[in-house]
Amino acid sequence: MTSLRHNPGADEAPSPRDGYLDAARACILDVGWRRTTLTEVARRAGVSRMTIYRTWPEMASLLADLMTREWSGVVETAVSDQPGDRDAVRRLAGAITGTVRALRDNELFVRIIELDPELILPYLLERRGRSQDIVLALTERAITEGQQAGEIRAGDPTAMARALLLAAHGFVLSAHTMVDDDVTGADLDAELATLVERMVVP
Repeated sequence: MTSLRHNPGADEAPSPRDGYLDAARACILDVGWRRTTLTEVARRAGVSRMTIYRTWPEMASLLADLMTREWSGVVETAVSDQPGDRDAVRRLAGAITGTVRALRDNELFVRIIELDPELILPYLLERRGRSQDIVLALTERAITEGQQAGEIRAGDPTAMARALLLAAHGFVLSAHTMVDDDVTGADLDAELATLVERMVVP
């Protein structure tokens, strides 16, 4: 599967832009979004304020790029972790549950939810973000390939991918409200895998 982002090789220097995003990530982990400024990002990155301003005129655009990089990396890892000998249904279920689990454990995601949950609301209530579009494109492709192989049921891959993403949202954002002495997070993840499998199995 095609990589979602460019990863420098052993002989290739990381992009300066990645260094700036790393600095922004560290700031948000330390003090949260509301207390992070472009000036502080520049200080941590060891560059001038104008260097940062030339790339991101305001913190909102920097955050959007940071979240896209972060969540895309989570998805890429979850997809690449799927064994190649699985059928399309189990690969899809594994990739979705793996992504959900990794997002819940991701330190940047957890920090945003703890301190600045309003940053997530627009992507749940108003519009899709770039990361969601990446997830949808990958899911739709996996469904289409599975349909062509006769391993996934017939249906509109676009609608099926969007329905799966909507289901996954709850498991990412609200799973903790359903975990107690009777049901563990692993129990819920197993149910999500079953949900995905039964939705797409022929």
